[in-house]
Amino acid sequence: MENTSKGFLRLGWARERMDVTSQIRERFIREKPLKGVKISMALHVEAKTGIFALLLREGGAEIRMSSCNPLSSDDSVVHSLRDDYKMEVYAKKGETEEEYYEYLNKTLDLKPNVIIDDGGDLVKIVSEDRTDLLDNIIGGNEETTTGVVRLFAMEKAGALKFPMFDVNDAEMKHFFDNRYGTGQSTLDGIMSATNVLLAGKKIVVAGYGWCGKGIAMRMKGLGGLVTVTEINPVKAVEAAMDGFDVKPMNMAIREADLVVTATGMKNVVSYADLLVAKKNLILANSGHFNNEIPVKELESKSLEKRPVRESINRYKLENGNTIDLIADGRLVNLAAGQGHPVEIMDMSFSIQALTAEYLVKNHQKLEKKVYPVPRKIDLEVANLKLKGLDLSIDKLSDEQRKYAEEWKEGT
Repeated sequence: MENTSKGFLRLGWARERMDVTSQIRERFIREKPLKGVKISMALHVEAKTGIFALLLREGGAEIRMSSCNPLSSDDSVVHSLRDDYKMEVYAKKGETEEEYYEYLNKTLDLKPNVIIDDGGDLVKIVSEDRTDLLDNIIGGNEETTTGVVRLFAMEKAGALKFPMFDVNDAEMKHFFDNRYGTGQSTLDGIMSATNVLLAGKKIVVAGYGWCGKGIAMRMKGLGGLVTVTEINPVKAVEAAMDGFDVKPMNMAIREADLVVTATGMKNVVSYADLLVAKKNLILANSGHFNNEIPVKELESKSLEKRPVRESINRYKLENGNTIDLIADGRLVNLAAGQGHPVEIMDMSFSIQALTAEYLVKNHQKLEKKVYPVPRKIDLEVANLKLKGLDLSIDKLSDEQRKYAEEWKEGT
């Protein structure tokens, strides 16, 4: 009988559209470059992640996976990975804080050789609480900006116990995942949660890194009147020249209909900001952790809290204003949407897979520091993507290559 379960179908749909991963999969099945390697993963457990985990297993690895966010799991995919693919997965949508850390630790009970992290929690637990596992670990990958910031802080403090690769800053990751992926999926999450019109709305985007750029671009494309907040003067000038207004948060929030945070920093919107906000402000976060928004203060200081839609709670503040918070301030594109588009995560997870393979083959040469993804891997994924798109590009001729290296010729 044909399997028509929701999760199984979502996994199949994703696999059909992950053309780069499919090309790598053919070689991984043939060569088994990860044979005997134990990999513990903390990622957003949904369809694209499932195909990535299966790719690593098809490459010979033993996999155990948990979620990197209490609200980001797709339960239908979790069940399919467990039941149809017999994979060890510890995740569910709506985990308590206790369950979240319990599942991370169960993932680490595999005694991994490689860690694949999204946000840095697995690395933090191993470094502080599960030091007995360190002898087995040869290194790992980090997927997102928040985790990379943590890793560099650990390296600076001498607390990083094994080599880690900064997957987030690979060109084929952040140029596409952070900009086009976050831009579209944040929009998807907000629209799914609210069903409001964005055209003509005053929208504040906090942060103009690659994620903020993508969000601002998509909001503008739907007719939103976008203001950007920044702490970096270079990015602020860039935002202005891209056609956006630029203001401090406490000024911008006074007229905003919608605020979206995307910085990776805590307290981007303060409780004091919310007290001067426009009535009925909609508030969403697209950063990894929900500390960009003062959720704890909203919980403790609000006069009233009540649900107004499936993913939205309304808080009545002490001044009488109301704030509508989407998905408890969690990652809105996954907590209220379906995450990044399939084709985007195809490139990101291909970078992850090839970097894991590189780590296994070269770990003895690596120090306890944060490494960039090798340029060769970036270019391999780019070329595989061109092939998947049935596109071709020019190459330098011998004459052009010689000209590019010649400093005397001039013309």
